[in-house]
Amino acid sequence: DEFGKLLERERISSNEHLTRAILRERAATEEERQKAQRFARQLEEKDRELKKHDAYYKEQLARLEERSAQFYKVTTEQYQKAADEVSSRFK
Repeated sequence: DEFGKLLERERISSNEHLTRAILRERAATEEERQKAQRFARQLEEKDRELKKHDAYYKEQLARLEERSAQFYKVTTEQYQKAADEVSSRFK
Protein backbone atom coordinates (compact mmCIF):
# COMPACT_ATOMS: atom_id res chain seq x y z
CA ASP A 1 0.00 0.00 0.00
CA GLU A 2 2.79 2.41 0.93
CA PHE A 3 4.68 1.49 -2.22
CA GLY A 4 1.55 2.35 -4.26
CA LYS A 5 1.28 5.74 -2.55
CA LEU A 6 4.94 6.40 -3.27
CA LEU A 7 4.46 5.49 -6.92
CA GLU A 8 1.38 7.74 -7.11
CA ARG A 9 3.33 10.68 -5.64
CA GLU A 10 6.15 10.08 -8.09
CA ARG A 11 3.68 9.97 -10.97
CA ILE A 12 2.03 13.21 -9.84
CA SER A 13 5.41 14.86 -9.39
CA SER A 14 6.53 13.72 -12.84
CA ASN A 15 3.30 15.02 -14.37
CA GLU A 16 3.80 18.39 -12.66
CA HIS A 17 7.39 18.63 -13.94
CA LEU A 18 6.26 17.66 -17.39
CA THR A 19 3.43 20.21 -17.32
CA ARG A 20 5.83 22.96 -16.21
CA ALA A 21 8.31 21.99 -18.91
CA ILE A 22 5.58 22.07 -21.55
CA LEU A 23 4.42 25.49 -20.36
CA ARG A 24 8.00 26.82 -20.42
CA GLU A 25 8.45 25.47 -23.94
CA ARG A 26 5.18 27.04 -25.10
CA ALA A 27 6.18 30.39 -23.59
CA ALA A 28 9.62 30.21 -25.21
CA THR A 29 8.06 29.27 -28.54
CA GLU A 30 5.61 32.17 -28.34
CA GLU A 31 8.44 34.56 -27.43
CA GLU A 32 10.48 33.34 -30.42
CA ARG A 33 7.46 33.75 -32.71
CA GLN A 34 6.92 37.32 -31.54
CA LYS A 35 10.61 38.08 -31.94
CA ALA A 36 10.53 36.68 -35.48
CA GLN A 37 7.52 38.88 -36.27
CA ARG A 38 9.33 41.96 -34.91
CA PHE A 39 12.39 41.18 -37.00
CA ALA A 40 10.21 40.63 -40.08
CA ARG A 41 8.55 44.04 -39.57
CA GLN A 42 11.95 45.69 -39.10
CA LEU A 43 13.25 44.01 -42.24
CA GLU A 44 10.21 45.17 -44.23
CA GLU A 45 10.73 48.73 -42.95
CA LYS A 46 14.41 48.65 -43.93
CA ASP A 47 13.45 47.28 -47.34
CA ARG A 48 10.94 50.13 -47.85
CA GLU A 49 13.57 52.64 -46.76
CA LEU A 50 16.16 51.19 -49.14
CA LYS A 51 13.68 51.28 -52.03
CA LYS A 52 12.88 54.91 -51.22
CA HIS A 53 16.60 55.78 -51.20
CA ASP A 54 17.13 53.84 -54.42
CA ALA A 55 14.36 55.79 -56.17
CA TYR A 56 15.77 59.09 -54.88
CA TYR A 57 19.29 58.32 -56.09
CA LYS A 58 18.05 57.12 -59.47
CA GLU A 59 16.16 60.39 -59.83
CA GLN A 60 19.27 62.37 -58.87
CA LEU A 61 21.37 60.38 -61.33
CA ALA A 62 18.88 61.04 -64.13
CA ARG A 63 18.99 64.78 -63.35
CA LEU A 64 22.79 64.80 -63.37
CA GLU A 65 22.89 62.89 -66.65
CA GLU A 66 20.43 65.36 -68.19
CA ARG A 67 22.49 68.34 -67.01
CA SER A 68 25.66 66.73 -68.28
CA ALA A 69 24.06 66.16 -71.68
CA GLN A 70 22.91 69.79 -71.80
CA PHE A 71 26.40 71.07 -70.88
CA TYR A 72 27.94 68.81 -73.51
CA LYS A 73 25.53 70.11 -76.15
CA VAL A 74 26.19 73.76 -75.26
CA THR A 75 29.94 73.22 -75.15
CA THR A 76 29.90 71.42 -78.50
CA GLU A 77 27.82 74.19 -80.06
CA GLN A 78 30.13 76.87 -78.67
CA TYR A 79 33.20 75.01 -79.90
CA GLN A 80 31.71 74.60 -83.37
CA LYS A 81 30.72 78.28 -83.47
CA ALA A 82 34.23 79.36 -82.42
CA ALA A 83 35.82 77.00 -84.96
CA ASP A 84 33.56 78.39 -87.71
CA GLU A 85 34.49 81.97 -86.75
CA VAL A 86 38.20 81.23 -86.80
CA SER A 87 37.85 79.41 -90.09
CA SER A 88 35.92 82.29 -91.69
CA ARG A 89 38.43 84.91 -90.45
CA PHE A 90 41.45 83.15 -91.83
CA LYS A 91 40.15 82.03 -95.22
